[in-house]
Amino acid sequence: MAEEVREFWRWPESHWANPDIDWKQGKIITSGVDVGSVSTQAVIMVDGELYAFSSTRTGSDSPDSALKGLSIALEGTSMTADNIDYCIGTGYGRVNVPMAQQTITEIACHARGANFVYGSAVRTVMDMGGQDCKAIRCDERGKVIKFMMNDKCAAGTGRGMEVFADLIGVPVWEIGPRSFQVEKEPPMISSTCVVFAKSEVVGLLEEGEPENDIIAAYCAAMAHRIVELLNRLGVEKEFAITGGIAKNEGVVKRLEKEIDVKTMEKVWHNPEYNSRNYPFDTQIIGALGAALFAMALLERGRVKSARKA
Repeated sequence: MAEEVREFWRWPESHWANPDIDWKQGKIITSGVDVGSVSTQAVIMVDGELYAFSSTRTGSDSPDSALKGLSIALEGTSMTADNIDYCIGTGYGRVNVPMAQQTITEIACHARGANFVYGSAVRTVMDMGGQDCKAIRCDERGKVIKFMMNDKCAAGTGRGMEVFADLIGVPVWEIGPRSFQVEKEPPMISSTCVVFAKSEVVGLLEEGEPENDIIAAYCAAMAHRIVELLNRLGVEKEFAITGGIAKNEGVVKRLEKEIDVKTMEKVWHNPEYNSRNYPFDTQIIGALGAALFAMALLERGRVKSARKA
């Protein structure tokens, strides 16, 4: 019998549909599909309210990943893609979203989505994605004022963390909690390149360093790399984090300590969403922003509905 292959790097996939909304009564239905290099998110909104979403792994084919993401978001509802008025694609693979009528950059979508999720007080957004990091300054409407980007190396990204999780043999969602299970904070991994960081981790494992110390050292190095990008932009309160790495408290807490700024609490700005226990997922914020842009375009009459049914 073949041994089961464990994929330590893979985040659990998610899907949710809003039981409080009858979409058939909605006037405007929009969707945003964020095809990233590592994961794909799809969000559906009805009259500007969150109706459904999914978060899945991006496959080798961006169009298929987009179609799969939207299909999973629609699971358990009677809605089909033909019922959607307008769809906007965003992310690394935004030009390959078959059902999208338009594309918008992930920088603009994360700023707009963070404004909806965290509220209009947000001024700095850090999108920690699969292959790059983006530090974004925005206004009270979620409009981008300035941004900085790092896409030269995977060391400070979700992919870098996934490589590390596979290397050390610890599920990626356990990395954050285990990074605090140390007697004292170890020196951070010195290498900023993911290839050299990997070699350094292998060396530490061979030397018998405790796993949790190595995990803490890697989280600290990742946080420091993100701080370098934030310092170039300048952090203005209120500060929110989006993307998959936002789920890793081992990185987030060390980042907060280094810049001496607390990130915004990971709860919905809309109190009804919290009281009704709508799931909060930092990975859907880009797709959410895309769906909001679609809603705004339709309301202002700048585009026409593409609904087929």
